[in-house]
Amino acid sequence: MSSNRLTLRDLADPDFLAAVSRLQLFVRRVARGGMPAEQRSLHLGGGMEFRDFRPYTPGDDFRAIDWNIYRRLGRVVLKLFEELEDLPFYLAVDISKSMFQGENPRGHAALKAAFALASVALQQHDKVAVFPFSDDLEIAMRPSSGHGKQMRVAQVLADLRPKGRTDFERSMRRLNGLGLRRGLLVLISDFFDAAGLEAIERALKGVRHRLLFIQLVRADDARPGLEGDLRLLDCETGQARDVSLTPSVRAAYEASYRRFQEGLLKLAQSRRAGLLRLDVDEPVVDQIASLLADGVHAL
Repeated sequence: MSSNRLTLRDLADPDFLAAVSRLQLFVRRVARGGMPAEQRSLHLGGGMEFRDFRPYTPGDDFRAIDWNIYRRLGRVVLKLFEELEDLPFYLAVDISKSMFQGENPRGHAALKAAFALASVALQQHDKVAVFPFSDDLEIAMRPSSGHGKQMRVAQVLADLRPKGRTDFERSMRRLNGLGLRRGLLVLISDFFDAAGLEAIERALKGVRHRLLFIQLVRADDARPGLEGDLRLLDCETGQARDVSLTPSVRAAYEASYRRFQEGLLKLAQSRRAGLLRLDVDEPVVDQIASLLADGVHAL
């Protein structure tokens, strides 16, 4: 396998598939009107499991009134239940050129993470869609459900090719224009947009889905193992820049990277989004399981 290609064989590796099958992902439900699924919805309506009461208001379903409470207390209240529903699960995977550079590129971990999460979602009867993006967003796989779609997802991911540079604003505009049912949007990227975090924040303002950020990182992002006089090449634009990595320059870079990490965390918190930071040099599925606290991550 070349350094910038991930094949179907990599995703269908028996050990990797075994790890994926053990991964349990439970997310809070956000959608209504789908087929029954194995997980709980936060929509409180006429389902099977009792959750709470609330006062009756005009227009509510009479069938949900608890007449026993009315007879005892003279109060008209509704019994609320949790519904079991499907959750549209949208995977937006960064396939910009910079994600597929060097040995063990971030893009490999991104595709493995996407496949792992998609596999669990399909097992829960959720619909899964794949939207690769770089300087624009593409439709690689429209929302589909069913256990049999797992290898379809693997093939779609293996067929992706690196292209362009990261442009969150343009990509999210395209996503918003698709008219997708509200669901969970999983953004898998290093979040290195040349326009900065401000552009990512602007890009997400029009996104009405719940969000999960999966940031691909490695140890030398914070402290690069470089020194001396260097010519650095932008792998997306081809532009070169001469840099002298003096102690002061290194300190300035490290401070800038810390601000970037803090800014991304604040952005996730402001959108009530999950943020999972995956080290691309460590096993992907093990990290997802650990970061989701034994498979549970409430958005």
